[in-house]
Amino acid sequence: MENRISPSVLKFGKWAAIFSSIFSISYVVGQLAEWLNLLGSGGGPENASTAIGLIILLTPSLFLAVSFLILMVAIHYYSPQDRKIWSHTGLVFATIYTALVSINYFVQLTLVVPHLISGDIEPVRFLLFIPFDSFIYSVDLLGYSFMSLATLFAAFVFKETKVEKTARFFLIANGLILPFIALQNFYHPLIYIAALWSFTFPGATISLAILFNKRSKEII
Repeated sequence: MENRISPSVLKFGKWAAIFSSIFSISYVVGQLAEWLNLLGSGGGPENASTAIGLIILLTPSLFLAVSFLILMVAIHYYSPQDRKIWSHTGLVFATIYTALVSINYFVQLTLVVPHLISGDIEPVRFLLFIPFDSFIYSVDLLGYSFMSLATLFAAFVFKETKVEKTARFFLIANGLILPFIALQNFYHPLIYIAALWSFTFPGATISLAILFNKRSKEII
Protein backbone atom coordinates (compact mmCIF):
# COMPACT_ATOMS: atom_id res chain seq x y z
CA MET A 1 0.00 0.00 0.00
CA GLU A 2 1.32 3.45 -0.93
CA ASN A 3 2.38 5.58 1.97
CA ARG A 4 0.18 8.73 2.20
CA ILE A 5 2.28 11.75 3.06
CA SER A 6 1.23 15.21 4.22
CA PRO A 7 1.91 17.92 1.59
CA SER A 8 3.75 19.97 4.23
CA VAL A 9 6.16 17.08 4.84
CA LEU A 10 6.92 16.90 1.12
CA LYS A 11 7.37 20.69 0.90
CA PHE A 12 9.71 20.79 3.89
CA GLY A 13 11.59 17.77 2.56
CA LYS A 14 11.98 19.22 -0.93
CA TRP A 15 13.30 22.58 0.22
CA ALA A 16 15.51 21.13 2.92
CA ALA A 17 17.00 18.78 0.32
CA ILE A 18 17.48 21.65 -2.15
CA PHE A 19 19.24 23.84 0.43
CA SER A 20 21.32 20.88 1.64
CA SER A 21 22.43 20.38 -1.96
CA ILE A 22 23.28 24.06 -2.45
CA PHE A 23 25.22 24.37 0.80
CA SER A 24 27.11 21.10 0.37
CA ILE A 25 28.12 21.93 -3.21
CA SER A 26 29.16 25.43 -2.09
CA TYR A 27 31.39 23.84 0.53
CA VAL A 28 32.86 21.40 -2.01
CA VAL A 29 33.73 24.26 -4.38
CA GLY A 30 35.35 26.17 -1.52
CA GLN A 31 37.30 23.13 -0.36
CA LEU A 32 38.55 22.46 -3.87
CA ALA A 33 39.67 26.09 -4.12
CA GLU A 34 41.53 25.78 -0.83
CA TRP A 35 43.27 22.54 -1.79
CA LEU A 36 44.37 24.27 -5.02
CA ASN A 37 45.85 27.09 -2.90
CA LEU A 38 43.41 29.71 -4.17
CA LEU A 39 42.54 30.87 -0.65
CA GLY A 40 46.05 31.41 0.68
CA SER A 41 46.39 28.30 2.87
CA GLY A 42 49.32 26.79 0.98
CA GLY A 43 47.20 24.15 -0.72
CA GLY A 44 46.42 20.52 0.04
CA PRO A 45 44.59 19.08 3.05
CA GLU A 46 47.42 19.42 5.57
CA ASN A 47 47.52 23.22 5.89
CA ALA A 48 45.29 25.28 8.16
CA SER A 49 42.77 27.63 6.56
CA THR A 50 43.20 31.37 6.44
CA ALA A 51 40.49 33.65 7.83
CA ILE A 52 38.91 34.03 4.38
CA GLY A 53 39.16 30.28 3.88
CA LEU A 54 37.30 29.62 7.12
CA ILE A 55 34.57 32.07 6.13
CA ILE A 56 34.13 30.50 2.69
CA LEU A 57 34.18 26.93 3.99
CA LEU A 58 32.32 27.18 7.27
CA THR A 59 29.49 29.57 6.39
CA PRO A 60 27.76 27.10 4.03
CA SER A 61 28.71 24.27 6.40
CA LEU A 62 26.86 25.97 9.26
CA PHE A 63 23.72 26.38 7.17
CA LEU A 64 24.11 22.82 5.87
CA ALA A 65 23.84 21.47 9.41
CA VAL A 66 20.46 23.13 9.90
CA SER A 67 19.05 22.19 6.50
CA PHE A 68 20.23 18.57 6.85
CA LEU A 69 18.54 18.24 10.24
CA ILE A 70 15.26 19.54 8.79
CA LEU A 71 15.69 17.10 5.90
CA MET A 72 16.05 14.23 8.37
CA VAL A 73 12.87 15.35 10.15
CA ALA A 74 11.05 15.26 6.80
CA ILE A 75 12.45 11.80 6.06
CA HIS A 76 11.13 10.59 9.41
CA TYR A 77 7.62 11.83 8.65
CA TYR A 78 7.87 10.46 5.12
CA SER A 79 8.83 7.02 6.39
CA PRO A 80 6.21 4.25 6.55
CA GLN A 81 5.33 3.19 10.07
CA ASP A 82 7.25 -0.08 9.88
CA ARG A 83 10.46 1.76 8.92
CA LYS A 84 10.29 4.67 11.34
CA ILE A 85 12.79 2.97 13.65
CA TRP A 86 15.38 3.54 10.89
CA SER A 87 14.43 7.17 10.26
CA HIS A 88 14.16 7.97 13.96
CA THR A 89 17.61 6.53 14.65
CA GLY A 90 18.99 8.52 11.73
CA LEU A 91 17.33 11.66 13.08
CA VAL A 92 18.99 11.16 16.47
CA PHE A 93 22.41 10.84 14.83
CA ALA A 94 21.68 13.91 12.68
CA THR A 95 20.82 15.89 15.80
CA ILE A 96 24.18 15.00 17.37
CA TYR A 97 25.96 15.98 14.13
CA THR A 98 24.15 19.31 13.99
CA ALA A 99 24.94 20.16 17.61
CA LEU A 100 28.64 19.30 17.28
CA VAL A 101 29.39 21.10 14.03
CA SER A 102 27.14 24.09 14.72
CA ILE A 103 29.02 24.87 17.94
CA ASN A 104 32.30 24.31 16.14
CA TYR A 105 31.55 26.51 13.13
CA PHE A 106 29.85 29.29 15.08
CA VAL A 107 32.86 29.53 17.39
CA GLN A 108 35.21 29.57 14.40
CA LEU A 109 33.28 32.27 12.54
CA THR A 110 32.47 34.55 15.47
CA LEU A 111 35.53 34.10 17.71
CA VAL A 112 38.48 32.57 15.87
CA VAL A 113 38.13 34.41 12.54
CA PRO A 114 38.09 37.92 14.14
CA HIS A 115 41.25 37.02 16.06
CA LEU A 116 42.91 35.73 12.89
CA ILE A 117 42.04 38.94 11.08
CA SER A 118 43.42 41.08 13.89
CA GLY A 119 46.54 38.91 14.19
CA ASP A 120 45.89 38.24 17.88
CA ILE A 121 45.70 34.44 17.87
CA GLU A 122 47.11 33.66 21.32
CA PRO A 123 43.73 33.84 23.14
CA VAL A 124 42.18 31.36 20.65
CA ARG A 125 45.20 29.17 19.89
CA PHE A 126 43.56 26.09 21.42
CA LEU A 127 40.57 26.62 19.11
CA LEU A 128 42.53 26.86 15.84
CA PHE A 129 41.18 24.55 13.16
CA ILE A 130 44.38 22.66 12.28
CA PRO A 131 43.84 19.54 10.14
CA PHE A 132 44.78 16.27 11.87
CA ASP A 133 46.29 18.09 14.86
CA SER A 134 43.67 19.98 16.87
CA PHE A 135 40.84 19.40 19.29
CA ILE A 136 38.40 21.27 17.10
CA TYR A 137 39.29 19.20 14.02
CA SER A 138 38.60 15.99 15.95
CA VAL A 139 35.20 17.38 16.95
CA ASP A 140 34.50 18.03 13.27
CA LEU A 141 35.44 14.46 12.35
CA LEU A 142 33.12 13.16 15.06
CA GLY A 143 30.30 15.34 13.79
CA TYR A 144 30.61 14.10 10.22
CA SER A 145 30.89 10.52 11.47
CA PHE A 146 27.45 10.98 13.03
CA MET A 147 26.20 12.46 9.74
CA SER A 148 27.36 9.31 7.96
CA LEU A 149 25.52 7.19 10.50
CA ALA A 150 22.41 9.33 9.99
CA THR A 151 22.41 8.79 6.23
CA LEU A 152 23.17 5.08 6.60
CA PHE A 153 20.13 4.51 8.82
CA ALA A 154 17.90 6.81 6.74
CA ALA A 155 18.73 4.77 3.64
CA PHE A 156 16.55 1.90 4.85
CA VAL A 157 13.45 4.07 4.60
CA PHE A 158 13.66 4.04 0.80
CA LYS A 159 13.11 0.95 -1.34
CA GLU A 160 10.00 1.40 -3.50
CA THR A 161 10.50 3.54 -6.62
CA LYS A 162 13.50 4.09 -8.87
CA VAL A 163 14.11 7.53 -7.35
CA GLU A 164 13.91 6.07 -3.84
CA LYS A 165 16.43 3.40 -4.77
CA THR A 166 18.78 6.06 -6.15
CA ALA A 167 18.52 8.02 -2.91
CA ARG A 168 19.10 4.82 -0.96
CA PHE A 169 22.27 4.10 -2.96
CA PHE A 170 23.78 7.51 -2.24
CA LEU A 171 22.70 7.47 1.42
CA ILE A 172 24.34 4.09 1.97
CA ALA A 173 27.45 5.18 0.09
CA ASN A 174 27.69 8.25 2.31
CA GLY A 175 27.31 6.05 5.36
CA LEU A 176 30.05 3.69 4.28
CA ILE A 177 32.71 6.41 4.19
CA LEU A 178 32.36 6.74 7.98
CA PRO A 179 35.64 4.95 8.90
CA PHE A 180 37.59 7.07 6.43
CA ILE A 181 36.20 10.20 8.12
CA ALA A 182 36.59 9.04 11.71
CA LEU A 183 40.12 7.64 11.48
CA GLN A 184 41.89 10.43 9.57
CA ASN A 185 43.91 11.55 12.59
CA PHE A 186 45.58 8.13 12.68
CA TYR A 187 46.27 7.92 8.94
CA HIS A 188 46.03 11.23 7.10
CA PRO A 189 45.65 9.90 3.51
CA LEU A 190 42.21 8.57 4.49
CA ILE A 191 40.98 12.08 3.80
CA TYR A 192 41.20 11.40 0.07
CA ILE A 193 38.70 8.54 0.38
CA ALA A 194 36.56 10.59 2.78
CA ALA A 195 36.48 13.27 0.06
CA LEU A 196 34.04 10.99 -1.79
CA TRP A 197 31.52 12.78 0.45
CA SER A 198 31.68 15.47 -2.25
CA PHE A 199 29.73 13.08 -4.49
CA THR A 200 27.81 10.84 -2.10
CA PHE A 201 26.19 13.55 0.01
CA PRO A 202 25.05 15.91 -2.79
CA GLY A 203 23.99 12.81 -4.74
CA ALA A 204 21.74 11.83 -1.82
CA THR A 205 20.25 15.28 -1.28
CA ILE A 206 19.63 15.92 -4.99
CA SER A 207 17.92 12.53 -5.26
CA LEU A 208 15.78 13.34 -2.24
CA ALA A 209 14.85 16.75 -3.68
CA ILE A 210 13.70 15.02 -6.85
CA LEU A 211 11.80 12.42 -4.83
CA PHE A 212 9.96 14.90 -2.63
CA ASN A 213 9.16 17.11 -5.61
CA LYS A 214 7.82 14.13 -7.58
CA ARG A 215 5.65 12.98 -4.68
CA SER A 216 4.35 16.55 -4.23
CA LYS A 217 3.13 16.61 -7.84
CA GLU A 218 1.47 13.22 -7.46
CA ILE A 219 -0.82 14.40 -4.64
CA ILE A 220 -1.89 17.67 -6.27
